[in-house]
Amino acid sequence: MLSIDKTSSKPYYEQLVLSVKESVIQGVLQPGDQLPSVREAAKQLLMNPNTVSKAYKQLEAEQVIVTVKGKGTFIKQTQDLPKDTYKIQLLKEQLYQLIIEARHLKITNEELFTWINEISSELGGDEK
Repeated sequence: MLSIDKTSSKPYYEQLVLSVKESVIQGVLQPGDQLPSVREAAKQLLMNPNTVSKAYKQLEAEQVIVTVKGKGTFIKQTQDLPKDTYKIQLLKEQLYQLIIEARHLKITNEELFTWINEISSELGGDEK
């Protein structure tokens, strides 16, 4: 369920955030499912609890999870969440930078679309 790659250059907390989001997309984690406590997750992943806490705080700010005092941390119901226009703009900027890099490496749009479709299929397809 939750995983990180200790050899990756991406910070651990970012990996943990992406891991939770990926698990939700793939249906491994469902709305209402409880996540391990910060201490439990830190122990399982062999990480500093502060790193797990930072990831959980980011996930909570992005409305992916909700923490209920005395009960735990849960995957949040998502059907009524408004689109975050700021995050969408950041995503577009990242995509723009990716396309510049791809063009520099002579990667065609067709190749990029193939990659997008492959990754989307791995994540469970495209929900409309």
